[in-house]
Amino acid sequence: MKKPLRALIIEDSEFDAVLLVNHLRLGQYDVAWRRVDTAEAMSRALAEQPWDIVFSDHQMPQFSAPEALELLQRTGLDLPFIIVSGGIGEATAVALMKAGAHDFLTKGQLGRLVPATERELRDAANRAARRQAEQQMRENEMRYRLLWHYSPDAILMADSAGTIGFVNPAVQSVFGYTPEELLGQPVSLLLGAEANPPAPAEPEVADTDPDQAPMRESVCRHKDGHQITVEVGFSALEWQGRSWRVAFMRDITARCHAERALRARDEEFRVAREIQRRLFPEQPPVIPGYDIAGSSFPADEAGGDYFDYIEMPEAGLGIVVGDVAGHGMGPALIMAETRAYLRIVAFNHQRPCEALTRANRVLADDLGQSDRFVTVFFARIDAATRTLLYSSAGHPAAYLLDASGGLKRRLARTGPALGLDEDTRYQDAPGVTLDAGDLLVVLTDGVTEAVDAQGNLFGADRVLEVVRSHQHLPAQVIVKALCAATRAFADGGRQTDDVTVLVVKALADSVVDGRPTAS
Repeated sequence: MKKPLRALIIEDSEFDAVLLVNHLRLGQYDVAWRRVDTAEAMSRALAEQPWDIVFSDHQMPQFSAPEALELLQRTGLDLPFIIVSGGIGEATAVALMKAGAHDFLTKGQLGRLVPATERELRDAANRAARRQAEQQMRENEMRYRLLWHYSPDAILMADSAGTIGFVNPAVQSVFGYTPEELLGQPVSLLLGAEANPPAPAEPEVADTDPDQAPMRESVCRHKDGHQITVEVGFSALEWQGRSWRVAFMRDITARCHAERALRARDEEFRVAREIQRRLFPEQPPVIPGYDIAGSSFPADEAGGDYFDYIEMPEAGLGIVVGDVAGHGMGPALIMAETRAYLRIVAFNHQRPCEALTRANRVLADDLGQSDRFVTVFFARIDAATRTLLYSSAGHPAAYLLDASGGLKRRLARTGPALGLDEDTRYQDAPGVTLDAGDLLVVLTDGVTEAVDAQGNLFGADRVLEVVRSHQHLPAQVIVKALCAATRAFADGGRQTDDVTVLVVKALADSVVDGRPTAS
């Protein structure tokens, strides 16, 4: 295949130009060419398109090879410039070569035209590659200089004796020393008493692959004397005939303090979780004729939901589900306080409304004008008379279903949440008889307000659907099913609120002794 060649020919003779092109074509070049014979025409040709080589006659009526060579050099283009003349003296040819011409040929002797063209094209390509490599080296050097100068990490170079030879400006922000103060100083100047980075001359460090060198933590000494923790990596470098060890140091003192604080916080939350776990009932009460179960899952390390079973006067059983606004450590503390107050007052009062009224007075005083409050559903179950009496302080409605799954009663709130107004007096809702097969479901809004990926709420209808489909099963199974359905609805997303569910089943007298034992 012929080699493409773009040739600019400076020649006043059309015949000589065609003859030159034919020789090149015989040499397997596919020549695209243009002939010019004035400085203006040459300038236009150089500006309008790229060229691979320039051939020039020595002397023309309006132009000459020296003038063409000078014009080409002014453009900055590095193109082979070959003179093809009818005859020039040796001294003129030498002068032109010294001025920058690459070769000269006689018009009547074009046998060297193709070899000379090949050689000069090859040399031009080599020069272009060399210029590109040099430019790349200059750019890389500038890039490394910028990285060295503007790196936020301290970079230090020490010789085999451990003497600091080079540092970047960041050493001042990390260690407090100016670069000038560190030059010529031993590396030990920066090492604290507890520091133990590898010495620069250690063989294992010298043999370490810089790309694989591990980072390690070391304790170093700031100029003002205090200790700082740095993350440091070492690599070996041969430069200017000497061996150097390069240290890349990053001040991680603040990060280490934050990590220690985070570990301490995690430990505090672990203790809080353990304490809160102990506040929940270990197992439900065993009451003939009833199957009871409850469970709570906090959204954070500690939650603001709770449930409880409280012994009340005259063989009454208190069923309590509460929800402190928010979740986390603060609500968990309020939850523990609410639990304690309700337990104290419920031991001495028969009616749920009395317990809520007295607990509210204390909580309102403790919470003050904060935005914290507590919703509580408090029901008393009289096992002997099979009656339920309840009072609800701003809590989401509970549901009482009959044996067929029909909604027997919606147990709505009877007053505002606890902690808002110390003068609030709560009232009990009218009592209801618990027939065999009735099922009470009490929950917090973490269930009904669970959100799926499309922003839909789980809602009360889904709650009742899950409960009805499991109504024939033990209370503990119903609780687990409802909690599992809530999590599945959220499609594995992050739980955004505490979830608590409590279920009470009224059993038929014929199966009281053989009813499932809730756990």
